[in-house]
Amino acid sequence: MARKIKKQNRKNKGQASTVQEREAAAYKKKLLIATDNFLPRWDGISRFLSEIIPRLKKKYEITVIAPDFGPSYFDNDKSIRLIKIPITRFRIGDFNPAKLDYRTIKREVKKTDIVFSQTIGSIGFLTIIAAKRCRKIVLSYIHSIEWELVTRAAGLILLRKYVYYLTRFLVKKIYNKSNLLIVPSENIAEMLTWQKIRSKKKVIHLGVDTKKFVPMGNKRAAKEKLGLDPDFFIIGHHGRLGREKDLTTLLRAFILVKKTHPKTLLIIVGEGVESIKKKLASVQGVLLPGKSDKVVTYLQAMDVYCLTSLTETTSLTTLEAMSCGIPVIATKVGFVKDYIKPGINGLFFKERNSYDLAKQILFLRKQEVLKRKISLEARKTIEKEFSWDKTAKEIEETIEGVI
Repeated sequence: MARKIKKQNRKNKGQASTVQEREAAAYKKKLLIATDNFLPRWDGISRFLSEIIPRLKKKYEITVIAPDFGPSYFDNDKSIRLIKIPITRFRIGDFNPAKLDYRTIKREVKKTDIVFSQTIGSIGFLTIIAAKRCRKIVLSYIHSIEWELVTRAAGLILLRKYVYYLTRFLVKKIYNKSNLLIVPSENIAEMLTWQKIRSKKKVIHLGVDTKKFVPMGNKRAAKEKLGLDPDFFIIGHHGRLGREKDLTTLLRAFILVKKTHPKTLLIIVGEGVESIKKKLASVQGVLLPGKSDKVVTYLQAMDVYCLTSLTETTSLTTLEAMSCGIPVIATKVGFVKDYIKPGINGLFFKERNSYDLAKQILFLRKQEVLKRKISLEARKTIEKEFSWDKTAKEIEETIEGVI
């Protein structure tokens, strides 16, 4: 009799446990993601969200507030709510901000458990303001140094100084309203603290899909796959054609290299400011595929990848190039100066110095053994330190830690 009672108690406990697990699974905490950058406009933030949202939606009930740049595959994803705010005609570089719609944003903030902001444009700014008024917890991921980005992207030379100080003032005010800032590196955290941004900070690195961005053993075959002459040396870049990317320096370096090595091509994959695109297209030997679904194929065909940016935090495209085993020559910006070890997994050149960049390109072109070594070490760096699964897990742990 006693055995039957014990057996029945264990069964009841098991059933109760199962019911609790089902109830926990049925209730997901509500996560509101606010962003001023979203698909189909491809940039680092859009790429980040395209990797993180599918991983976080297993744990949270996700609503995304984003600008309406047009249709994307998230429109058909019934497992998340996507609220699109119409964009304005006003243009900053290659970017159209979303209209100010505080009513819609506040309505969604009231419904959520936690706000996860990606930017502080019109959507991100208003979402953080609404969250503080509604006493919601706010996490902000720092994808860029906003006062540097806006100043360089706008191209307003006469007003640059005023835009810089005004943007920095507003950024500091809004970041100090966040409960926690997630930053991609320690040096970004230190820089924000130095700027008197007092909110707590946590370092979480971005990731790379190392199964997608893979090296191709046969470089000649990779070039032939794109219909290119395999005997040509290819200098490459992938990303937005923005003023802050300083692609003029890359173009000038290419022209210098081509003077002594005519069989050289420059491939820049991406869209952006029309005036920059026209300037690049005017030079013979420059290929502009635009926005392409064959990014990996183009990266695999490159002999060297150049990052000429004047401001970055992590530079996801550089990580993806390294994952493909492409030797990188970069400026010492943001977290880039930490994960690239000169002469081991990449090289640096002096900012805005096309002669130095050309010198580094020619150096790598001659040093085939070193180029191969850098290629292998670049891939190892990404495999060891950068994973989207790890990024998502750390973000999830961070969210759970502040709720």
